[in-house]
Amino acid sequence: MSSLEQFIKELEPTLTTFRRTFHQKPELGFTEYVTTYLIGKELANLGFTLYLGKEALSSKHRMGVPSQEYLFLQEEHALKEGVEESWLHQMKGGHTGLAATFDTGKPGPHMAFRFDIDALPIKESSNPEHFPTSETFNSRRQNVMHACGHDGHAAIGIGVARFLSAYKEELQGRFTLLFQPAEEGGRGAKAMVKKGWLNNVDYFASGHIGIRDTKLGRVYATTNSFLASSKINVTYKGKAAHAGLEPEKGKNALLAAAAASLHLYTIPRHSDGATRVNVGKLEAGTGRNIIADEAQLEMETRGETTAINQYMVREARRILQASGDLHGVETNIEVVGETMEAECDHEWIQWLTEVAEESPYLSEVLDALPLKASEDVTYMIDEVQKQGGSATFMVFGTPLKNGHHHEEFDFDEGVLQVAVDAFARLILKRSHLKEEGIN
Repeated sequence: MSSLEQFIKELEPTLTTFRRTFHQKPELGFTEYVTTYLIGKELANLGFTLYLGKEALSSKHRMGVPSQEYLFLQEEHALKEGVEESWLHQMKGGHTGLAATFDTGKPGPHMAFRFDIDALPIKESSNPEHFPTSETFNSRRQNVMHACGHDGHAAIGIGVARFLSAYKEELQGRFTLLFQPAEEGGRGAKAMVKKGWLNNVDYFASGHIGIRDTKLGRVYATTNSFLASSKINVTYKGKAAHAGLEPEKGKNALLAAAAASLHLYTIPRHSDGATRVNVGKLEAGTGRNIIADEAQLEMETRGETTAINQYMVREARRILQASGDLHGVETNIEVVGETMEAECDHEWIQWLTEVAEESPYLSEVLDALPLKASEDVTYMIDEVQKQGGSATFMVFGTPLKNGHHHEEFDFDEGVLQVAVDAFARLILKRSHLKEEGIN
């Protein structure tokens, strides 16, 4: 058994433990205080230089930051979970996530890797056949769940950090690890990009667990068909009135939101590529005999290219505003998240195929997986490529009983070793090192 194979094998309990810990303690975007703390403590012990809070991301480029009231409640919860006050102080106000750097002091490439860490507003299933439930590591937070694999992504990032620390004498160049908050909704990546972490990066790689139900050990070297997307919150403000006595004096915000919800789906498709629109949440009114004076609507658009998505946004704005005008209510439209189109560099296909020949974990490498969804990692891919670097977004296969964002989402934990092995071998391959004994 090679030294790297032995290292990955011995890493398995650590990966599993971290994944299950993160799964039990899920946190929504920009409130990942506990998650950031746990990751940071581990990386500090491994010799990484850490950057937290406003050092890790540009505050003004965050999108869809939760209310101050919600942030305060989550910060209080973080203190109860054991997060040190000195750490929490740096993260206050929704400045979660971290950047970690490691410099070998030897000439070589600058390599960067991104791992997203946020959860979703989903109530996890208590079905005893659901693996996290049967193994007693299901979510301990009401209506918050890791239903997209980001608990695994955070654990993989720690595995990569352990590899870099263990193999530091055999590595060259410098390394940047980005543990990104708020991927869900396309809210966090741009804030890290604008902080400059991807300046002068030669090689950038990120990845995702699952996406499709497939066998363990299959890895897609690149991803294509990223959909550009915009996440939009809308508030309609009208005037309340008694529905029986004086209905003519009311301005019905509920009707405006309902009209908008229906008409958004009439936006004509675009001849240049695929489009999507979805209204995911609508709340309005206070009682059956009251003209609703306020309504909130949460929606999204997607397009096969950034330009097509911009078309969808323009049309959506027109319909949202017209619906408000139709019912005489005030309309407030806020874009709270965005992603863009991107294309991975194809040389990663050859590189991953070559290292897979020597790996007991990578059983099959496929060229590309068509995502047909959105990911704000595209901001990072684009930034690296604009500066002359090479970038990819891999997908690590695993059997999936249920799809992403489902209350019983789960994955085969063996995929954690597969992913760390892939990252480690790619690091060795691109670091221009002597690889004897590390195959």
